[in-house]
Amino acid sequence: MRAIMAGVGVLALCSTLAVAQDAPKSLLPPGFDDPAPTPAPAAGPAPRPSAAPAPNASSAPSAPGTTSVPVVQPLPSAPAATVRAPELPAGLPSLRELESLDPDELDELLGLKPKFDIPPAARRSLDRVGFLAGAEGGLPAQSLANQPGSIVRAALVGTREPLVSRWGHILLRRALASRLAAPAGMRPVEFAALRAGLLNRIGEHGAARSLVQEVDTSNWNKGLTNVALDAYIGTADVVGACPAVRLQGGERKDPEWTMLQAICDAYAGQGVRANSNLNRALSRQIAPDIDVLLAQRYAGAAGRGRRAVNLEWDRVEGMTPWRFALASAVGAEIPEKLLVNAGPYYERVSATAPMLALPQRAGGAGRAAGEGILSSAAMVDLYSQIYSAEGIEGPEAVTASLLREAYVGDGPLARMTAIRSVWGDGAGVDYAKMVLTAYAAARMPASDEFEADAPKLIASMLTAGLDRNAMRWAPVVAEGSEGWALLALAQPTGANPVSSGAVDDFIDDDASSQQRKSRFLVAGLAGLGRLEQGVAADLSSQLSVNLNRQTKWSRLIDQAAAVENQPLVAYLAAVGMQGNGWDKMTARHLYHIVSALNRVGLSAEARMIAAEAVARG
Repeated sequence: MRAIMAGVGVLALCSTLAVAQDAPKSLLPPGFDDPAPTPAPAAGPAPRPSAAPAPNASSAPSAPGTTSVPVVQPLPSAPAATVRAPELPAGLPSLRELESLDPDELDELLGLKPKFDIPPAARRSLDRVGFLAGAEGGLPAQSLANQPGSIVRAALVGTREPLVSRWGHILLRRALASRLAAPAGMRPVEFAALRAGLLNRIGEHGAARSLVQEVDTSNWNKGLTNVALDAYIGTADVVGACPAVRLQGGERKDPEWTMLQAICDAYAGQGVRANSNLNRALSRQIAPDIDVLLAQRYAGAAGRGRRAVNLEWDRVEGMTPWRFALASAVGAEIPEKLLVNAGPYYERVSATAPMLALPQRAGGAGRAAGEGILSSAAMVDLYSQIYSAEGIEGPEAVTASLLREAYVGDGPLARMTAIRSVWGDGAGVDYAKMVLTAYAAARMPASDEFEADAPKLIASMLTAGLDRNAMRWAPVVAEGSEGWALLALAQPTGANPVSSGAVDDFIDDDASSQQRKSRFLVAGLAGLGRLEQGVAADLSSQLSVNLNRQTKWSRLIDQAAAVENQPLVAYLAAVGMQGNGWDKMTARHLYHIVSALNRVGLSAEARMIAAEAVARG
């Protein structure tokens, strides 16, 4: 009995284990292995018997005493489930539209285009934009923060051409490059774009490039991008524009932008893509052939995929900044006929292009020095290189030899003779030549032997701001002479008013057109406060000049001076100094400019501008 009961127990245990094995407990989280409950079938007619299927693993009967396992695989006689194609998200283009997209548009669509090129920790603030800090000579940073943006915008947009004054240009460049907060109601990026655009218009492409580089490329708007490209092309730094070109992708569709994209692709290591795009541009004639060919040669200089590109200038009828920049960068020789009457722009950019030949740079340096783009020291450096280089002949080489003699000649007379030769024998002296001889003139002893040369020597020294050197000639020059007039304006301190008798003597001897020099002298002395009010009024009436007449511009610059706002006074002064010659300048404008600059603490610039007006009037 005991054995029988033991056997029954074993059978019961085995039966229990068999049931447990038929329904094992899942170790997966709920929802991963349990199928959704199947609803009970609706009542209906009993199914008809069908032929028994062939025996297989899925239809084999269960063993006696065990639970049957449900069949997962559908029976062959059951209809197959309909498989639907996945639906694309709304807004995506079709396959045909994708094939028509260019690579940049495709990158942007797929989210592959970069959003910034500077890591977050290195990004710069827009609170103050500029590359000239206050400790480096920049103007006060918060000067414009509370000024109306409309006035600043009007002043910057209203200055459309270079200034007549060299010292006015120097002051404006300083004011535009200063690290300043944006005025009220104006965004910092717009403020930077307006300043960079004005720097481009006055020929300061290098300063404009430095200014736009103070703003992270990811913050550029369309206006800043456009003026930045002008700056990069003006400096022949085409690759410098690539961060903006690659970040903004297809923002622009013009031919220049398309060629820039290909060039930037080449310098990013995508030579095949660059060649393909430029070949397409050439075949579609999106631009004149010479422009695309120059882009191909420039792009071909990147990497190892270089190829010969023949530049054909025969059918080219004019010069453009794009052609000049790329041709200068790749060392291509531009036909002389295209540069003879190309315009002042190409003289300015030639003077500061280090890749050009020295004689070509010297050809444009005269205009650049006269306008204030090049300093006297930069001019001396340029002609020193010409003197040291071998094989250079022509007027530039002669001037370089004379300049060396002006510095190291044997005795004052030999040096003075050389300086006169640099100036030339004509009646009028090229002001750029005075800039070139500024430091040589400062080395001349103040002697009665050279009294006839004193006005030109003084004017030459003042082009470089050497006012204290110029004041050594005060005992030599006669009262009422042009040399005296220049010193009366340029002297650092003017405690004693200038006598009216000396001014009368100057007016009597003035042979300038419409007595322009006399008018400028009276306006400059009155603006500096070196004439008594009654004397200034009498002299102005004598010269038929009304210094007190007010206009909207004069009221604005006077109000800016009343609150001692240096940048705004500088911007408004530039508005009043536009023109291609001093005959476009009026004594009334000069008076308000000199007076405003003097009141806001820019007396050095005021004195130099007033003296320059008399020297060049």
